[in-house]
Amino acid sequence: MRGYFAVGAEGISKAMNLGAILRTAHAFGASFAFSVDAHHKTRDVFDADTSKSVTHLPYYEWPDLDAMVLPAQCQLVGIELTDDAVDLPSFRHPLNAAYVFGRERGSLTEAMQARCAHIVKIPTKFCVNVSVACAVTLYDRTLSLGNHPDRPLMPGGPKPEKPDDWKKFGTHR
Repeated sequence: MRGYFAVGAEGISKAMNLGAILRTAHAFGASFAFSVDAHHKTRDVFDADTSKSVTHLPYYEWPDLDAMVLPAQCQLVGIELTDDAVDLPSFRHPLNAAYVFGRERGSLTEAMQARCAHIVKIPTKFCVNVSVACAVTLYDRTLSLGNHPDRPLMPGGPKPEKPDDWKKFGTHR
């Protein structure tokens, strides 16, 4: 996949959620992770982040929005359930992006939303857990930018192209 991405949370208060976000970011190949104005105990983060992500990718813990510094050409994408947000299935992901998710019992601050180049929502009836929102967003990015072949028209996966491969998969024509 070309480009890079980062994942972060603003005002997150539960260490287990932050740990799950870090683990998800690591699993999907994030270049770095961050938090802004986080309220958590660092040692508790590792209870959910069993992959010890901060030993594999940089983690920036910014005390406030003014301290947040993103690389040049990196577009900040807020994931927030607002009326004017773009539905995730209709959103074209920037090549270089930092996705920011809000606190567990609230939204991204107005200041954070104003700093975002895009506000995107997951089209659900109500808010999902912040770590679930992270996983859904990164999965969508992977589908969009990962150079995967189109899905087949019929249920199931793609069929092997070469007759030699048919035997391997137990499929004969």
